[in-house]
Amino acid sequence: MSMTHLHDNEVILDVKNLRVAYGKVEALHEVSLTIRRGEIVTVIGPNGAGKTTLLSALMGLLPSDGDIVYMGQAQRHERSVEHLVRHGMTLVPEKRELFAEMSVEDNLLLGAFDRYRTGHRDEMETMDEVFELFPRLEERRAQLAGTLSGGERQMLAMGRALMAKPKLLMLDEPSLGLAPLIIKEIFRTISALKETGVAILLVEQNARAALQVSDYGYVLETGEVKLAGPSNELAADPRVIEAYLGLGQKH
Repeated sequence: MSMTHLHDNEVILDVKNLRVAYGKVEALHEVSLTIRRGEIVTVIGPNGAGKTTLLSALMGLLPSDGDIVYMGQAQRHERSVEHLVRHGMTLVPEKRELFAEMSVEDNLLLGAFDRYRTGHRDEMETMDEVFELFPRLEERRAQLAGTLSGGERQMLAMGRALMAKPKLLMLDEPSLGLAPLIIKEIFRTISALKETGVAILLVEQNARAALQVSDYGYVLETGEVKLAGPSNELAADPRVIEAYLGLGQKH
């Protein structure tokens, strides 16, 4: 029982028996998971296990069956991405889609656009908070996004998502293609985000780093949850060590 569960048990997302099929092929089969406020939950597994499919279904980008309860509200399956974003669900896709011809600062401001449109005027304070998390972005605030390094682009994609003040931040492979030192920095930031109370769903192939920063983990293989438990227990599980943490692992 981790301390986070003792003081605030608010369930942000509760998923039961989620199924996604492409035609006759089932990409996700009966996946269930729960995320609470201020908790980092990771989903690890090999390429093609359905990790990105899971995020797409949760974000309303793919039709699915099963029960999704977000912020205490049962979700209808035709829910729109816009509706979810407005209610605090944000996805940082693996492709880190930024506006290359715009500055770092303008990319960040776009992240606050929906809040602005609905009457909030706190984007400058939020940007200061993002710069506190990512000092590198502040140094580069006037630079065009297209000229940033891979690590800086990942930071900007995360920073832009945080500008929307999400309740649930979903990260798809944030370490993909990055150098080990940058990966460390990205994961350190993900860890620090917990303090803000945001719930984080982290989908990663870098199982070691993901289990180190998360509270709870799920192992997804061929569209099914094969193992689940507190991250430190999963990291010590011989099956996980052999399949995902072994010394011979090529990441």
